Amino acid sequence: MSRRPHRSSSRAGLGKDFLELLSIPVAELTGLLRLAAQLKVKQRRGVSHPLLQGRMLGLLFQKPSTRTRVSFEAGMNQLGGQAMVLPMGDIQLSRGESVADTAHVLSRYLDAIVLRTFDHAIAEEWAREASIPVINGLTDLNHPCQALSDLLTIQEKKRRLKGIKIAYVGDGNNVTNSLIEAAAKMGMTIAVGCPPGYQPDRGIVDRAREEARQTGAVIEIGADPFVAVKDADVVYTDVWISMGQEREQAKRLKILAPYQLNARLLKCAKPDALVMHCLPAHRGEEISAEVLDGPQSVVFDQAENRLHMQKAILVRLLGKKPARST
Repeated sequence: MSRRPHRSSSRAGLGKDFLELLSIPVAELTGLLRLAAQLKVKQRRGVSHPLLQGRMLGLLFQKPSTRTRVSFEAGMNQLGGQAMVLPMGDIQLSRGESVADTAHVLSRYLDAIVLRTFDHAIAEEWAREASIPVINGLTDLNHPCQALSDLLTIQEKKRRLKGIKIAYVGDGNNVTNSLIEAAAKMGMTIAVGCPPGYQPDRGIVDRAREEARQTGAVIEIGADPFVAVKDADVVYTDVWISMGQEREQAKRLKILAPYQLNARLLKCAKPDALVMHCLPAHRGEEISAEVLDGPQSVVFDQAENRLHMQKAILVRLLGKKPARST
């Protein structure tokens, strides 16, 4: 994961872009959760909801994707719009065209862009240069769409967010960072257990603690997974080797082995604790098959909720604008 100092987006709220959670007002996040739940009900009842008729979404991916790509593409289609995947290697960015020039051109063709890339500064540059909304589909620093979808899942299962304790164990990566932001905004407790050198971004933790003073959230960063998981309502983990870290595989497997989410660790949580993982999962590494496939696991509910939350984000960013004329 990126260890550079964090720089926040220059645009607050959902006025234009969706890059991180800390810069979005609590009322906006609550509204997105409500809208996602409503859109989920409509879809399950078979009710048509073409709220983005005539809109066009571009998906620019430098990293492989299953859930992000399919949820945004399917979601845009279900909302009456269209989506096109634009692999970075297939466009002129791969031959040296600048982000600025590409962003200016795509802003003339599209209504919004989902970006999945490495350095978070790239997403910030796209947001500065594009005149259309830029949505962070994942960077090495943040994964806000995932964390917001996770809040939807927790709210569905636990009927509340405030006061809920999330325990995260393993590699303190982009998912960890965004979960910390989410917990801080919604008045939750998050306890992180990660080995030294693999803990979440210090800049995000500091900013989240400032937010927590306003919301009553509690943010605990430690190295002991059993301490983190004690009395947790939700126990969360993610892969140990993220995209771009393959050369570190042997080292990471050795250092992170004591942080596996298994039955022994899960016993430290509340008896009705949820098991969460953003997928893809490596059974036998960061999580045991017994736990991932067990009765407390909600990982496929999480995955489904990516669809409904992406749709809510798209509607909030695009729904009140007139359709592009042809």
